[in-house]
Amino acid sequence: MPALPFATGIHHVTLITRRVQDNIDFYVGFLGLHLVKRTGGFEDAEQLHLFYGNAEAEPGTLVTFLVWEDGASGRIGNGQVSEIAFSVPQNTIGEWLTRAITYRVPVEGPLHELGETVLRLKDPDGIIVKLVANGPPMPDMPTDGLAVQRLRAVTLLTETPEETAAFLGRFGYRPGAASGSLQRMLSDTDAVDVRDASGYVPGIPGTGTADHVAFRAADLAAVERAEAELSRRNASPTTLHDRKYFTSLYVREPGGTLIEFATDGPGFAIDEEPGHLGETLFVPPHDLERAEDLKVLLPQFSLPGEPRMPRRDLPFVHRFFVPETPGDETLVLLHGSGGNEAALMPLAHRVAPQATLLGVRGRAAEEGFPRWFRRLPAARFDQQDIRSEAEAFAAFVEGAMDGYRLDPEQLVFLGQSNGANFLAAIMALHPGLVRRAILLRPMLVLEEPPIVDLTGTDVMMVSGRLDIAAPSARQLESWLRACGARLTSHVIDAGHPLTDQDLPLVSDWLESQRQM
Repeated sequence: MPALPFATGIHHVTLITRRVQDNIDFYVGFLGLHLVKRTGGFEDAEQLHLFYGNAEAEPGTLVTFLVWEDGASGRIGNGQVSEIAFSVPQNTIGEWLTRAITYRVPVEGPLHELGETVLRLKDPDGIIVKLVANGPPMPDMPTDGLAVQRLRAVTLLTETPEETAAFLGRFGYRPGAASGSLQRMLSDTDAVDVRDASGYVPGIPGTGTADHVAFRAADLAAVERAEAELSRRNASPTTLHDRKYFTSLYVREPGGTLIEFATDGPGFAIDEEPGHLGETLFVPPHDLERAEDLKVLLPQFSLPGEPRMPRRDLPFVHRFFVPETPGDETLVLLHGSGGNEAALMPLAHRVAPQATLLGVRGRAAEEGFPRWFRRLPAARFDQQDIRSEAEAFAAFVEGAMDGYRLDPEQLVFLGQSNGANFLAAIMALHPGLVRRAILLRPMLVLEEPPIVDLTGTDVMMVSGRLDIAAPSARQLESWLRACGARLTSHVIDAGHPLTDQDLPLVSDWLESQRQM
C-alpha cells in the first residue's frame, strides 16, 4: 500500500504565561482544550511546561505554555507570533460570543477577516486568541460544552515580509489571499498570516508573548535534511533537539521569529495511557536525580472543578506548595539574595514533608535579582528601606493569616542569608509578629537595633564558622538573648552556602518545637 502524503501545517505554538492557574482556567475551562502533558522544561527543568490539545494530543491542535510564574511581561513586536487562531464550527460563533461575555473574557466581533467570521479574544496574559468559524457545522450543541478544534492560523510580525513568506515555503506553505499589509500563507491544514510591520517595535521576550511556532515534519530524516540544507545555505544557526515526544530543529526565519520543525512521533502517549494524558508531572530525563525537588519547585495548579487554594492580592509576590497529606504547620520562606519565592521549597519540604510551604519574594532588586532591602556602598544597608519593607511584610503576614486562614500558632518563618537578616530585623521592628524563626547564615543589619521584648519567641540560628558574616552573627546572637528570645544556636564547619549539615539541625529543631 503506497504511503499517504504527509499533511503539512502547524505542529504546535509555544507561548509564555505569568500565572499558571489563570492559564489553565482559560485554555481548559473556557476554550475546552485538554491538558495533555505537564513537564519540567527541557532547557530549564525549573520552568513548568504545559501542553494543551485535543484528547489525542494530535499535532495541529497543540498550544503549549512555558510558565514564568509572576514573571516580567514581554512586548509583542517584530520577530514574534502576535496572534493565534483556532477553528470552531461555523454555527457556534453566537454561542462563543455569549460564552465569552459570561466568562468575562475580553472579546471583539464578530468580524470578517480574509473571508472568515472571527471573534478576537484576549487570554489572561493579553495574548490575542481568535476563534474562526471555518469548521464543519455542528448538528447539535455538545452536552459537555463548547470546545475549539484544531489550530487555524498564527500571525507573524516581520519587517521582511517577502523573505519571511518565502522561508515558510520550506515547510509546505504557499501564497493565499492578501489584504492590506497581510499575506496569508496556506498549508494542507492551516495558515500563517505574514503581516508587514515595518517600522514597528521589535518584540521583547516575556510573559504574554510567544516563544516560537512549530511546523510538522514527516519524520526524523526530514528534520535532518532540513538541518543540512539550512547549514549549507548559511541561514540562521540551527539546533537539533530530542524532546522525548518529538524531535525538532530550531531556526530563525529572516524576520526574526523562532521556528521549530518537529516530528509527529513518537507522540505524547509514550509515557501515559490514552485517556490519561496530562495527569502526571514529568521531568526531563537528564534531570531525574532532581525529580523530587523539581516537583516541589514547580508551581501547583488545579484543573477546573478541582479544589484549589484561593489567591489573595497581597503586598509581596508569593506562592504555596501544599503536600499530598498536609499537616497543620506552615513554613513561611524568605530566600537569600538572588533567590525567589520557590528557592527554599525543596529544603523546607525535606525537613518538614507535611508542612504547607509559603514562599515569598523580596521586593528590592540588585542587578535584576530579588533582595529584601537595598544594599549601599561600603557594605552598608539602607536603614529606611529595611524599616519600610518590614512594615509592608508585617501587613503581608496579617493579610495572609486572614486571607488564607493560617493559624499563627502553626507558623514557622525560615530565612536564608538576606532573608534571615530581614527576619531578624522584623523581629526587632515588629516584635510578636514572628514567634518561631529559623535563621540560616544570618547577620545583624540594623545599625541600632532596639531592645524589645521577645519573650516567648523561639529562634534557631545556624552560622558558618568560615562565613565572612560570622562576627555579625555573634552580635545578632547577643541581641536576641538580650531581648529574651529562646535561642538555639549552632556554628558549623561551613562558609556562607548551605550544606548537608544544616538539614538535620533544622529538622531536629522543628521536631522539638512540635513537642513543646
